[in-house]
Amino acid sequence: MNDPNLVLALYEPDIAANAGAMLRTCACLGVAAAIVEPAGFVFSDARFRRAGMDYLDAVALRRYTSFAAFEAWRAAEGRRLALLTTRGGVDLLDFRFAPGDVLMVGRESAGVPEEVHAKADARVRIPIRAPMRSLNVGVAAAIALAEALRQISKAGGLAQV
Repeated sequence: MNDPNLVLALYEPDIAANAGAMLRTCACLGVAAAIVEPAGFVFSDARFRRAGMDYLDAVALRRYTSFAAFEAWRAAEGRRLALLTTRGGVDLLDFRFAPGDVLMVGRESAGVPEEVHAKADARVRIPIRAPMRSLNVGVAAAIALAEALRQISKAGGLAQV
């Protein structure tokens, strides 16, 4: 693995403002980002740019034309894939993050397909109270990234940014 940092991967994001906000979060936390296309918007979209503000230039961002291309990169780098999903089998606080992990969020409208679930090394959920179904994807990503960074920095595995 060449880069010890965490990566937030957005799988075919639907909503420009959510994607921009998640990339802004990545910039602020020093987390790299990946977008698995196709996205439901163009990257010049004003809502995407407005949500990301001038922080977008501060994100180490990779774009992949497909999940297969993303998987080829992940395999070559030897990174674990932790899928953040309401169908997760392990609670966020019980999962042990490691340097280099990729935390993936799905589309706002449909999550990720079974192919992605099958490739994930872990399926992680944020426990929420019933009868609520899910958090906003950007909020969920921020919560999970904060926990991952807390765990890794506490273990001494991630440089301060």
